[in-house]
Amino acid sequence: MLTQRQDDILHLIIHNYTNLGKPIGSKTLMEEGIAASSATIRNEMKTLEEYGLMVKTHSSSGRIPSLKGYRYYVDHLLEPEKLNQSEIDMIREAFGRDFHEINDIIKQSAEILSHLTSYTALSIGPDVRNRRLTGFKMVPLNNRQVIAIIVTDKGNVENQVFSIPRDVDSDDLEKIVQIINDKLINEPLLTVYQRLRTEIPMILHKYFQTTEGILELFNNMLNEAFEEKIFVGGQMNLLNSDQVQDVDQFKAMYLFMKNSQRLNELLSAKDQPIQIRIGSELGNDLLSDMSLIQANYEIQGHGNGTIAILGSASMPYSKMFSLLDVFRRELAGTLNEYYRSIDSFG
Repeated sequence: MLTQRQDDILHLIIHNYTNLGKPIGSKTLMEEGIAASSATIRNEMKTLEEYGLMVKTHSSSGRIPSLKGYRYYVDHLLEPEKLNQSEIDMIREAFGRDFHEINDIIKQSAEILSHLTSYTALSIGPDVRNRRLTGFKMVPLNNRQVIAIIVTDKGNVENQVFSIPRDVDSDDLEKIVQIINDKLINEPLLTVYQRLRTEIPMILHKYFQTTEGILELFNNMLNEAFEEKIFVGGQMNLLNSDQVQDVDQFKAMYLFMKNSQRLNELLSAKDQPIQIRIGSELGNDLLSDMSLIQANYEIQGHGNGTIAILGSASMPYSKMFSLLDVFRRELAGTLNEYYRSIDSFG
């Protein structure tokens, strides 16, 4: 463990550096209230450097935090910064619009958070596995294409354009829709998923010579409905950051941000309301100089969701911690209100 003075010095260096982006020297620390001589402070800074908690820059006698220093700060020294009322009002105002489905809220939350923080924001909505199928229809687009729409009882809407098999006409499509709705409406998605592999093919075969294309379509759409969607706000904030040094890294980062499976894996830890992971803790070499602040929330009866920011390891942790805490509560409140409106309407 560090001494109290070393704690104070590290705290002030990180607080100043994350807000100003400049190396911090002994003179600044004296002005900030460290009651010691300049020589004593420099000796303490050298000790902290030897512990691997900070790094001396080449351009001055000042120090900047190391990744290990940030980790120590988060674990032992972080004090959440109180948000001012205008910041809280801004978050509430952003959620004060009308939303037409759950994914609208989740997508908007990522965009709002990215705008507020200037970091890349990631948002995952509550679990979907207990939802029920409440609607299925096909809308013709032209002679050979239709858009198929799946609706669940919790406001999720999935749609997909597909080509009609040549041996299926419009009357066939109406019959298929009728069968699906008669047999599967108001069933849990898991039940729908199972019956599409057992009962429904046998029923369809009574009416059609081939049903492979239609069943494949519905299967693909249900996979979409089951998928834990992740929405990204402010993607270019990350791609344009100082952490991206060359074209190859830009390409790799771009592909990473487009890979929903890898992003979901990044946010898979959900055992704490708010957690901060730094550098190698993110499990990806691309993110070795970055930090992720992840805030989790629970919607009673509807599962858990996650909102997070990804950016430089030198982000102002105390401010971002508080902002994420307020944000997750406002997001959960918005989702709860939406679910109540659906339940009361139903």
